[in-house]
Amino acid sequence: MSEAGNWCLIESDPGVFTELISGMGVKGVQVEEIYSLDESTMEELKPVYGLIFLFKWQKAEAVPSLAHSDNSPTDHIFFANQVINNACATQAILSILLNRDDIDLGDELRNFKEFTFDFPPDMKGLAISNSDLIRSVHNSFARSDPFVNEMKDPRGSKDEDLFHFIAYLPIHGALYELDGLSSGPVNLGPCTDDNWTNKANEAISNRMGRYGNSELHFSLMALTRDRIEVYEEQIEEKDCLLLSLPEDANAERNKINRERSYLEHRLHLEKEKRQMWHRENMLRKHNFIPLAYNLLRILAERKELTPLITQATQKVLAENERKSKK
Repeated sequence: MSEAGNWCLIESDPGVFTELISGMGVKGVQVEEIYSLDESTMEELKPVYGLIFLFKWQKAEAVPSLAHSDNSPTDHIFFANQVINNACATQAILSILLNRDDIDLGDELRNFKEFTFDFPPDMKGLAISNSDLIRSVHNSFARSDPFVNEMKDPRGSKDEDLFHFIAYLPIHGALYELDGLSSGPVNLGPCTDDNWTNKANEAISNRMGRYGNSELHFSLMALTRDRIEVYEEQIEEKDCLLLSLPEDANAERNKINRERSYLEHRLHLEKEKRQMWHRENMLRKHNFIPLAYNLLRILAERKELTPLITQATQKVLAENERKSKK
């Protein structure tokens, strides 16, 4: 794999992904964690641009059984082979962003897409690895922890569970699975803007079914339009409706005001969630090692550290003894 700078592991979290996308200059989108692809969930999140699926990687990954067997050309698809350690999350995000025409990519990603348009998948992967913007934004989420081994890759270890991100999205009337560790895009068959998430649900369920009931480590996120923008536009629409009503339309006015109040509540919750995401991201990036070191040093100087260690050790031994007697 390419070593174009070390790429850190990043946490599977909608707040992390949303801030990462914003850091690359993309406007008007966010990531939401979802637990179902049912119609009501998808209707609430519309428009959904694509899905990001996290699963435990297996060495002998097979092509999904739902794959379409035709030989449709894929030169209209941005597909990059993963040639970078730990880059699968960012590549899954890019797989959606760079295959949509209805997302404001910003100048740098738009130029990157145009520059790499005719590149083969391996060269697209190398272009990602050499992008200062993409690498620096990705690595801005590196954990400030000297005890964490940041360099891990699905093909790099046999002794631990390793996880991998892939993307699902509709492209020109077909549902595609885009996995940087595959040789190319996987066509899962024709779909429409209305039913593609149902088809993706089938493909994801099929993949999860290979693991049996013992495996629970999956995560699914949706790349959607910025919910703050959506709610603000909907509130503005309600205001326009209110202004257009005749003075005697009290029942209709009350109904619209109730709907507007509900949207205001959702907007308030969304803004609170963004503030929480920002705070959590700041904490992720902060190095707490000096704080911990100084706390331990002060306790040692006060001769309070050894008694605390002894007390904690005795507590653990007592708990282990209690469990062994069960």
